[in-house]
Amino acid sequence: MAQTLFDKVWNRHVVVAETEANPATLYIDLHLIHEVTSPQAFTELKTRGLKVRRPDRTLATIDHSTPTRINADGSRPYVTPQSETQVETLLANTKAHGIETHGWDSDNRGIVHVMGPELGATQPGMTIVCGDSHTSTHGAFGAIAFGIGTTQVGHVLANQCLLMPKPKTMAINVNGELPRGVTPKDVILHIIAEIGIGGGTGYALEYRGNVFEQMSMQGRMTVCNMSIEAGARCGMVAPDQTTFDYIKGRKFAPENFAKACADWLSLCTDDGAKYHKEVDVRAEDIKPMVTYGTHPGMGISIDSLIPAAESDADQAALDYMQMTSGDKIAGTKVDKVFIGSCTNSRLEDLRAAASIFKDNKVAEGVTTIIVPGSVITKYQAEEEGLDKIFITAGAEWREAGCSMCLGMNGDIGAPGDLVVSTSNRNFMGRQGPGVRTVLASPETAAATAITGVITDPRRMGAAA
Repeated sequence: MAQTLFDKVWNRHVVVAETEANPATLYIDLHLIHEVTSPQAFTELKTRGLKVRRPDRTLATIDHSTPTRINADGSRPYVTPQSETQVETLLANTKAHGIETHGWDSDNRGIVHVMGPELGATQPGMTIVCGDSHTSTHGAFGAIAFGIGTTQVGHVLANQCLLMPKPKTMAINVNGELPRGVTPKDVILHIIAEIGIGGGTGYALEYRGNVFEQMSMQGRMTVCNMSIEAGARCGMVAPDQTTFDYIKGRKFAPENFAKACADWLSLCTDDGAKYHKEVDVRAEDIKPMVTYGTHPGMGISIDSLIPAAESDADQAALDYMQMTSGDKIAGTKVDKVFIGSCTNSRLEDLRAAASIFKDNKVAEGVTTIIVPGSVITKYQAEEEGLDKIFITAGAEWREAGCSMCLGMNGDIGAPGDLVVSTSNRNFMGRQGPGVRTVLASPETAAATAITGVITDPRRMGAAA
């Protein structure tokens, strides 16, 4: 029987099959942990007298609460004592249980969904979980990857398995030629605007078509990262030569790499396999995108007018954002720009932003923060001189971390600020109390920082 990519990976990991009464028991290949959702899980293990079942299948980093500045004396300005305690607790717990951890002394430290792939820990055919919503990022490699809650973090630490009902499958087919200046971030914002924030609920998405086949691994990670914003359990792209070239030579790459690649290729969806649902999108219809409301589904092309509210909730979102139906979104004054997060903080993203910042200056009164996704990414960017471009333009070049995506480390806006952000969520207060967030690509964010108003990057020479 012909099978989809999702079906093949799922079937390889079923320990106990799903029944009408119980979900399936699924084996987990890789458990990524960080300082925010793991402390309670480790406490539960200690209370029950349990050890971590597979420390060799667990990988830890610090990212959410970590400061992105360093004091003159070398100390780190944690926003609260509790934030520092979170970090220190993770480091103590992972040391006690023999878990590989990338803390302050590691060049591989970074956002969990950036450093995992950089190490080659993320591989096709895996099941991957983390106590973080955007674990779907790793599906770009042909893995089933999804976020879990703190209780489930404890379950996986204790037995390396998880109870889960099998999602349905949905193919998102994007074919054609993307217009000039359209990025992977624009592609996924367009898709979410089309199917809605509940369009993927109950589904595992597979992104198919020549647009994804031609996309870099960094671009695929951006797309899969935001699958959760459409309500999906996970998002996947079939592994191919682009995937293999990315993994080859990294720390955790398989020793018999050719054999592994042959197996990974066999995971691709079979001809004739059926999905529960399919969505077709014309690449030519996609333009640079921004959001105008308070969830990622409220997205429009940057040259559009702000839509009329269709519900009280829509109107409440417009009121919060101080946006008016019928107005142009382009030209809206901004206060801050944030380039970073697990969605858009990789070297490719930083290069794209730098291409627009080069020989330009950040507009007066616009605070611009650029935060690389990992220490390695920071080093690579500095080797290419990208940091000098950012600093010369008037932007702040920070240390690696999650930073302003959710502001747990104190990197937030002031009440009423309008922030153009390359992150993944524009909920009310996400980037600080009363802060208004507009999601965009690195190119759009950079163009906006220079002009001081929401700006189409194609005006600044952004290429496809």
